[in-house]
Amino acid sequence: MSTTADPLAALGALPGVADSVDSVRKAVDRVYGHRVMRRRSHAVTSEAALRGARGSAALSGADWPLEEVRRRSDFSGVGGDEEARTVGAALRLTAEAGQLLSIWRQSPLRVLARLHLVAAADNGDAVGRPRQGGEQVDEPLVELPLPDAQEVAGRLEGLSGLIIAGGSAPALVTAAVVHGELLALRPFRSHNGLVARAAERIVLVGSGLDPKSICPAEVGHAEQGRAAYLAALEGYVSGTAEGVAAWIAHCGRSVELGARESTAVCEALQRGAA
Repeated sequence: MSTTADPLAALGALPGVADSVDSVRKAVDRVYGHRVMRRRSHAVTSEAALRGARGSAALSGADWPLEEVRRRSDFSGVGGDEEARTVGAALRLTAEAGQLLSIWRQSPLRVLARLHLVAAADNGDAVGRPRQGGEQVDEPLVELPLPDAQEVAGRLEGLSGLIIAGGSAPALVTAAVVHGELLALRPFRSHNGLVARAAERIVLVGSGLDPKSICPAEVGHAEQGRAAYLAALEGYVSGTAEGVAAWIAHCGRSVELGARESTAVCEALQRGAA
C-alpha cells in the first residue's frame, strides 16, 4: 500500500481503477433510477439481502439454490450439516451489517469483532477477537500463506486508522481494500470470508454509494466464480500495482453484477412476478 498521506486515495489513481469506479457509479445510479424504487425500495432491499447472503455462503462452500435459502427456516446445522450453518451465518451477517453502520467509522475493529461473533454464533473464548499466536484458522477455501498473529494485529490497526481518518478515496476502493485485507489476514479462527464480504457491504452502504443496500456485491463475486475470486485475491496479496488494481476491478464488477441482479428484481416486481 502507498505511503502517501492518503494511501487509499492513491490506489484510486492506479491504471484502470478510475474506469471501474465510474462504471460502478453508473450501474448503481441506473438501478436507483428504476421506477419501482420509488414505491417498493424496501422489497428490493429485502430481496438483495437474501441474494447477497446466498452468494456469500456459496463462496464459503455452501452453494445452495436461492429458493432453498428462501424456504429453509432451520440453519442450526443439527446433525453436522456445515452448509446449513454457513448459510445461517451469512444470513445473520447480512441482517447485522445494517445495524453497524453508525459504529463503523468510529470503531471498525469493534464492528469486525461483532461480525465474527454473529457469524460464529458461539460464546467461546476465541470468538470475536483476532487469533493469537499458534491458533489455527479454519478457512479451507483460501489457501494463501497465513500471516502470523503479530502481523495481523499491526495491519488491522493500520486498516482501522485509515477508516477512522477518512479521506477522499472512492467507496469502491475502500470497500475492496477492506475486503482484500480481511481475506489476506484471516484475522479470526473461522468465518473470515463471510466477515470480509459483510464488511465490504458495510463500506458500500455507509459510504453513500449504495445507501439502501440494493447492489449486493456478494452476488457478483459468486457469479464470477470462486476461481476468479481467488485469482483476483492473489493479485491483491501480491501487492503489485497491477494485482491491486485487478482486485479493485474485480470487486467493481461484482457490484455491477449485484446492481444488475436488483434491476431484474425491479423488473419482476413491476410485472407482479416477485
